[in-house]
Amino acid sequence: MIRDRGRIKWTSMMLPEHVKMLRDWAQEDEYEKEKQLDEQQLEQLNETILEAMEYNRPLSITYYRQRKYELVIGKIHYWNELGQKLHIVDRFEEIHRIGISHIADVRLADEW
Repeated sequence: MIRDRGRIKWTSMMLPEHVKMLRDWAQEDEYEKEKQLDEQQLEQLNETILEAMEYNRPLSITYYRQRKYELVIGKIHYWNELGQKLHIVDRFEEIHRIGISHIADVRLADEW
C-alpha cells in the first residue's frame, strides 16, 4: 500500500532561511530605479524652485528615497547650500530634508 503524503511531504523542505530569502527577493521586485535627469530637465527644476522660493509658493516635489519615489507638498523653508539639501515644511509643520541630487520632479502646487 502506498502512503504518499502529497503536499505535506514538500512543505517540510522549506527552511525559515529560505522563506526569508524568497520574501526579500519578492520585495526587491518592488524597488524602483533612480532616473537620471538631462540638462533641460535640471534647468526647469531650477527655475521652478527659484520661483517658489522668491514668491513663497508651495511645491509638489517627487524625490527618490530608500529605493522608492515619494511625494511631498510644502513650501521651501531653507536651502542648505553646503549640504545641497532643501528643507521643506509641509502643511503639518513637518520638516523634510531632500537632497538636490535625489529630486526627480518639481511642480508648483495649488495654494493650501
